[in-house]
Amino acid sequence: MLVDLDHLLANPIFDPNRCSINFHPLHSYLAIGIYFVGLFFKKTRIVAIALLLHMLADWLDCFL
Repeated sequence: MLVDLDHLLANPIFDPNRCSINFHPLHSYLAIGIYFVGLFFKKTRIVAIALLLHMLADWLDCFL
């Protein structure tokens, strides 16, 4: 997904021990809040669901 392009801003780009949530700009709590607000609008609902599921998967990677 395009939301992972913000990983290219990190140094190093990939760190297996780093949690993406609140580290990368598109994975921040503010961004997640905006994705949540997108659930309430018909035009953005599907994209918002996909983004929130992506954030959930990244959050699970932090703890598993």
